[in-house]
Amino acid sequence: MTEMKAGLVLVVMLVALSGCATIAGVGEDISTGARTVQNTF
Repeated sequence: MTEMKAGLVLVVMLVALSGCATIAGVGEDISTGARTVQNTF
């Protein structure tokens, strides 16, 4: 369970630090992060 939380925190940080210029870019980053988390499990 701790590994899952660490992975989720990492994804959230990466999305926050990506510096998207548009709302569409933020949506794409969130989708990519979600796919990454899903593929991990």
